[in-house]
Amino acid sequence: MKKIAFILFSLLIIHTGFKPAGAIDTNAKIKAVFIYNFTKYIEWPNSYKEGEFTIGVIGESPLYSELTKMTQTKKVANQSLQVKKFSSVDEISKCHILYLSKDKSGEISSLLKSLKNNSTLIVTEQTGLVDKGAGINFIIKDNRQKFELNKGNVEKYKLKVSSSLEALAFTVK
Repeated sequence: MKKIAFILFSLLIIHTGFKPAGAIDTNAKIKAVFIYNFTKYIEWPNSYKEGEFTIGVIGESPLYSELTKMTQTKKVANQSLQVKKFSSVDEISKCHILYLSKDKSGEISSLLKSLKNNSTLIVTEQTGLVDKGAGINFIIKDNRQKFELNKGNVEKYKLKVSSSLEALAFTVK
């Protein structure tokens, strides 16, 4: 049932998301919805199920403001949602999900080193990063927002991936 709801909601967002909407960055809105929905299909270790659920954004991205808007109305299970913005890898604190913006994609190696002992889902939007350590990478196929999943990279961080998420991914590695 969750899978059907996710698909229908994603299709609704994608279908309405590419219409002109003034200053609203619809692509960032779509990515924010995807990131929020990833929380339903990935399981974190018990130590990450207490306190706030933190999504970090490294670099400049309109996604930060879209995710921040979600904190007003959304929760992840019983955890309140918080979004943190980081300028560099050195500033990163504990995050459940970490989004690496396109302008910071060159820092993937140092990001992986700094997160090696954490249970963090790394999300990117640069071609090839899912092969270099990212768990999920956003792509555009046929004018639609989709994502690639590297299950091995996600599981390296002690996260469990639902088979439903695998089924929704454009490619699974």
